[in-house]
Amino acid sequence: MPDPTLVALTVEEAARRLGVGRTTMYALVASGEVPSVTIGRLRRVPAEALKEYVAARTQAAPSTVALAA
Repeated sequence: MPDPTLVALTVEEAARRLGVGRTTMYALVASGEVPSVTIGRLRRVPAEALKEYVAARTQAAPSTVALAA
């Protein structure tokens, strides 16, 4: 069970929360679609960044569906 109190997640933890694979999550971080921070030598994804990413994707989804219809 993931700890909901964590402020920053490992890339693997972030992938589990989004329900995507580790490779996909690394690609999202590398492309800048999901922001990340470096803490020392570690790469972390702010938990809030996942919520913002999903919210942005949710807002973008209706316009792409309308184009397909």
